[in-house]
Amino acid sequence: MEPKKNPKADVSRNGSVYFAVGLALMLFVTYSTINYKTYDKEAIDIGMVDMDALDDEEIPITEQIQTPPPPPPPPAAPEVIEIVEDEEEIEETVIESTETNEEEEIVEIEEVEVEEVEEDIEVPFAVIENVPVFPGCESGNNEAKRACMSEKITAFVQKKFNTELAGDLGLTGRQRISVVFKIDKTGKVVGVRSRAPHPSLEKEAARVINLLPQMKPGKQRGKAVIVPYSLPIVFQVQD
Repeated sequence: MEPKKNPKADVSRNGSVYFAVGLALMLFVTYSTINYKTYDKEAIDIGMVDMDALDDEEIPITEQIQTPPPPPPPPAAPEVIEIVEDEEEIEETVIESTETNEEEEIVEIEEVEVEEVEEDIEVPFAVIENVPVFPGCESGNNEAKRACMSEKITAFVQKKFNTELAGDLGLTGRQRISVVFKIDKTGKVVGVRSRAPHPSLEKEAARVINLLPQMKPGKQRGKAVIVPYSLPIVFQVQD
C-alpha cells in the first residue's frame, strides 16, 4: 500500500528560505540585546520645576522714593534807577561860519615844500651801475674799477692781517674767515660782520676791515646807494 502524500505539503522544499529568515531574526535579536542600555531612575533629572515652591515665594515690595521738586529760583532783584538832578551846565558849541566878506583881508599861504625822504637802498656789488671807487682805482671802465677794488682790498687785508694769531691759538692747517661789510652813501665801511673758527680771528678780521680807507660811494641811476661787499680771508697755518 503506497503512502498518500501531497507534493505541496513538502516542508523541505523551502527549507533554505526559512533558515535564512530565522538566521536574520537571531542576528537582530542578538544585536538589540547587546546595545540595550538601562538607567537608574533616581539619577535622572529631567529638570521639572516645582510650581508650588514658586507660588510660595514672597516677592519684596519696593518703595519708590519720590524726590521733592527743586525750589523755584529767587525772583530777580528790581533794578534801582537812580535819578540824577541835572545841575551841570552844558556848554553849547557855536559853529562859526567860514564865509568871508569884502571887509576881511585874504592872507595868501606860501607854498609848502615837501622834502623827499631818501630810502637806504642796497645794490649788490656785482650788479651796481657805478661801483665804489677804491683810492688808486679811478681810471678805467666799471669792470676795471670793480677788479681793481677787489685786488686792492685783498692786498690790504693780506698786509694788515696778523696770520700768526692762529698759531698762537693752537690752530693748524687751512683757516677760512668770511667777512661781510657795507660801503655806505658816503663811501665809509660800516656793518662789519665776520665768521671764523675762533672768536679772536673774527675780531682780528673786523679790525682790519675797519681800517679800509674811505672810498667814493657806489651809484645806481645817478644816486649814491649802499653797496654790500663780501670778502673771504683764507690762509695756511704751518705746523
